[in-house]
Amino acid sequence: MNEIQAAPTQTDKADPVVVGLVANRLHSILDEQQSALINTAFSPVVRESYDLACAVFDSRGRMIGQSSSGTPGHINAMATGMEHIVARFPPNQLSDGDVLITNDPWMTAGQINDITIATPFFRNGSLIAWFASCCHSPDIGGKILSAEAREVYEEGLRLPIMKLRTAAGPNRTLEEIIRSNVRTPDETMGDIYAQVASNQVGARSLFALMDEHGLDEIDGVASAIMDRSENALRSRIAELVDGHYPATMQIDGFGDASLVLAVAVTVEGDSIRVDYTGSSPQSKHGVNVVLNYTRAYTSFAVKAALSPDIPHNEGSFRPVATHAPEGSVLNCLEPAPVASRHLVGHFLPSLVFEALRPAVPQGLPAASADALWMTVWRGVTDEEDGQSYFTLTSFGAGGSGGRPRKDGLTTTGFPTGVRAAPTEILESHTPIVQTTRELLPDSAGPGEHRGGVSQRLRVRRRGKGAWSVNANIDRVDYPASGAAGGGPGRPGSFTRVSTGEALPRKRQVFLGDDAEVNLNFPGGGGYGDPRKRPVDRVLADVINGYVSIESARDDYGVVIEYNGPLDAFVRTEQMFCINEEKTARLRA
Repeated sequence: MNEIQAAPTQTDKADPVVVGLVANRLHSILDEQQSALINTAFSPVVRESYDLACAVFDSRGRMIGQSSSGTPGHINAMATGMEHIVARFPPNQLSDGDVLITNDPWMTAGQINDITIATPFFRNGSLIAWFASCCHSPDIGGKILSAEAREVYEEGLRLPIMKLRTAAGPNRTLEEIIRSNVRTPDETMGDIYAQVASNQVGARSLFALMDEHGLDEIDGVASAIMDRSENALRSRIAELVDGHYPATMQIDGFGDASLVLAVAVTVEGDSIRVDYTGSSPQSKHGVNVVLNYTRAYTSFAVKAALSPDIPHNEGSFRPVATHAPEGSVLNCLEPAPVASRHLVGHFLPSLVFEALRPAVPQGLPAASADALWMTVWRGVTDEEDGQSYFTLTSFGAGGSGGRPRKDGLTTTGFPTGVRAAPTEILESHTPIVQTTRELLPDSAGPGEHRGGVSQRLRVRRRGKGAWSVNANIDRVDYPASGAAGGGPGRPGSFTRVSTGEALPRKRQVFLGDDAEVNLNFPGGGGYGDPRKRPVDRVLADVINGYVSIESARDDYGVVIEYNGPLDAFVRTEQMFCINEEKTARLRA
């Protein structure tokens, strides 16, 4: 192996003009890296849903920037995970052409399905930078993704930090091991190849940028970029009133065992400490969160609350210290099961917002549906050449919380950035059929700024054959709370259409040939007193089908009368009117 060292950092102060130019170009380069990944990926999980993150790091593994899309649980966890990667493979153990891989939950994104590919890049014998991506694999073996496992060993193939490729070529033995342990070998390996290629695309453009600006290394410019973000976030924190701000939240957990999440946010000068002491102990089931993932969504929450406009990098992590007790559900210890960790981790931004609400005068959004709803469909199909199996992971979102000056977003994930794949894509890949995909009236929490509206999804299969679903969902028992006088969103439900019976969540449910299941997603909490919502906006919500006439009267104090045909499929604006007298009396 060639002896390779990290590039020496330029000691002179970086030119601020060059820093600005490089920062902007890096943003474009990372979007180019992401586009290459999406356009070459095999699975709908990456290609359609964008369950991914792309980033560039300096020679020491510090994150300089990220792509526009992606989810905080991937990008922020990958950023702290690079510390483990760099520690495992220092520069003198790397060669040009090496590509590293891991999906160890405690090293990166907290779940075995999330695979990180990190590539070191060199010039003139020196390590210049790293490009990396983290993607949700369509399958990683073990149990179908759920919270049923009792140990991480049951959840699939676990890869330590190791070399996937070297200058001599791919690690064929490792590739064969992966293919032999997953249900979707072509899709899984295809996505990994796409990650490797996209890192190369990013590096190619970075080298062109360095040539253009005459840079021998980027660590000096990178440090300046990070310092700018750190100083900007610290200045925002310094505007807050120092204090100790606690909050608690109860969530569904697994089965009948709900979980308590507790936080105390301490603001002191230009730094914040977030302490999750008081949260439930780690679960016997796969809803546990590793500390990397807890830090990821904590950092995101603080930045989203105080400085969403500041470029995201290593510098924006520095002012925020995160603590969770070892052995708690937010800092689980090996070999705890972790496959459905997002069903806990996604609640942290809403929890931190609730704690910070007294300290942020401009206000913070109400609670959202929070946990992304992930369904994993598995089954058998009969074809001319025999039976075949399908595995499909799909995503969907409820409503986000009402905001201080705007309504919540409808069927839009928060805090994740993962998208729902188009129905046509899902149905073309598998026998799964979405018979209904529609907005769910009265699901949004009432408020001066109502919560985001959720959706209803009904699913069956084409043809005959065994099939099953794992509904990795939450907010069925505990809906999103309102803020500043707003009402809660409607809770979700997961039922069998024919009988209306509630089906088990976070575990595999086997279905018959003619079965159809119904998923009602949870709505976002409302913000502010519903009786202060302008009457014309309540009327618009009724016309658009977001709010029923009954909810307009009972929740908003607005009496709306419908004068059109009762059997009208399309109800136009002219068919509704406001009863001004009754509305004035109710609102008085």
